[in-house]
Amino acid sequence: MESPTRSNSPVDYAGWKPRVNPWLIAMTVALAAFMEVLDTSIANVALPHIAGTLGASTDQGTWVLTSYLVSNAIVLPLGGWASSVMGRRNFFVFCIVVFTVASFLCGAAPTLPMLLVFRVLQGAGGGGMQPMAQAIMADSFEPQKRGQAFALYGLVAVLAPSIGPTLGGWITDNFSWRWIFFINIPVGILAFFLVSRLVEDPPWIKPDRSRLRHMDYLGLSFLTIAMGGLQIMLDKGEENDWFASNFIRFFAVVFVAAMIGLVVWEWRHKEPLINLRLFRFKNFAICCFLIMLVGGVLNANTVLQPQFMQQLLGYSATTAGMALTAGGFALVFVMPLAGYATGKISARTLAVIGFTMFVLTFRYAGAVTTLDMSFSAASFLRVIQMMPIPFCFISITTAAYVGIPREDSNQVAGLINFARNLGGSILIAVTNAQVTTRATWHQAQLQNSMQSGSIAFQRQSQGLTGFFDGRFGSHNGMTMALASLYGQLNRQAQMQAYQDVYMELSWMSVGLVLLAFLLSKNKPGAGSGASAMH
Repeated sequence: MESPTRSNSPVDYAGWKPRVNPWLIAMTVALAAFMEVLDTSIANVALPHIAGTLGASTDQGTWVLTSYLVSNAIVLPLGGWASSVMGRRNFFVFCIVVFTVASFLCGAAPTLPMLLVFRVLQGAGGGGMQPMAQAIMADSFEPQKRGQAFALYGLVAVLAPSIGPTLGGWITDNFSWRWIFFINIPVGILAFFLVSRLVEDPPWIKPDRSRLRHMDYLGLSFLTIAMGGLQIMLDKGEENDWFASNFIRFFAVVFVAAMIGLVVWEWRHKEPLINLRLFRFKNFAICCFLIMLVGGVLNANTVLQPQFMQQLLGYSATTAGMALTAGGFALVFVMPLAGYATGKISARTLAVIGFTMFVLTFRYAGAVTTLDMSFSAASFLRVIQMMPIPFCFISITTAAYVGIPREDSNQVAGLINFARNLGGSILIAVTNAQVTTRATWHQAQLQNSMQSGSIAFQRQSQGLTGFFDGRFGSHNGMTMALASLYGQLNRQAQMQAYQDVYMELSWMSVGLVLLAFLLSKNKPGAGSGASAMH
């Protein structure tokens, strides 16, 4: 298939290599990307402190997250266009500066409205850093070593949101919520210095400032409205009973209408902000869908397990975060192995292996997620849940570049990261809603066994009544016994809801295994062109 975008002379650039060690470049851009990805989750546990300090309600405080995610989602797919205007390195450096300055302003914000404005600015700067880091890695390494580079990027993309809540909670408890933003400043300064000195644009990236005069304002408007509508719908859906609320239905319609408008307009536009014609490549289209679900599974899993431990096992936020730490160590070990494997085994085969592992790990999670689960069991669960991530993440990211011209790597990186973040937002909302729905269903089923005619219920209530009578007095025993039984029922229903959601995720993973077989089977290390496919 021919490239849907114009290419000057890709053959002339076949022998290009960066002037410094590509691993030094990879670590440099990974540092900046880690800082940005960390900020998508580090503020979560600090919201009550932020709201209290700035005199806002908890609901108003959630806009600290929403404002960042909306602006981040808008800028993510625009990296390719921005790089074509000002050059990839210049755009990357510009994003680092914007993100670092905005981080300082967020930490110093005296009011909630000002904090929200600065979070929008911070999200906009951060939105360009993820895809540019990935695109720089893709172009800096030879095709046969690209998987190892993506292993480093995958470690950043997976590890940062995992440790974000734990780090944010520790900083907030021991210092102030403002320091979750201030810690970005020295990292941002270091990243600015290193990127400016070490990173260079390949010869096929030639800035064309004339494109700024013909900017696709209508496409940008559609994208902004669509992402704003989606994020508000997802953030406020559970609070407003989802589609039973006119508020949620309105933003759902806004999202769908704006998204349709965006696709139609961008497909027809001669110089679009987002090159949707890349979806003509079968591999790329499938990879975008797969990475969206991988991102969804990763983010949902990062929320589900600590949420279960805090709600039903009584763990503090810090302790729950510590239970996730072992999974981070597992990633550090497995990511390089998976990266090495991409140079020896086809991306399709690795994706199938990874999704098969997902099926097994989610079924295991459904079996061991109980009310008497120990800290060590929770830590081990996190380890095995992290094991499939490298094989899925690296293989899909590698496969997305198969058959794509090198000059389109910026657009590929932007859309892949956009799809991953979008999947994360959607599946977090869906799984949380499903936990609530299934808990309500199980609660109704368990209440049927609490009828007065049930022998088991009578025995348990009588035993508890006798216990409470002996300790607190006979006039309170029955009431306290019923309250205790009802509390146990609710905890049991919640536990079964989490088990159900894990089983649903395992069935979704079965579908991903089947979908992965549709990927073209690339020859490991053969390059990114169409000849590498069979």
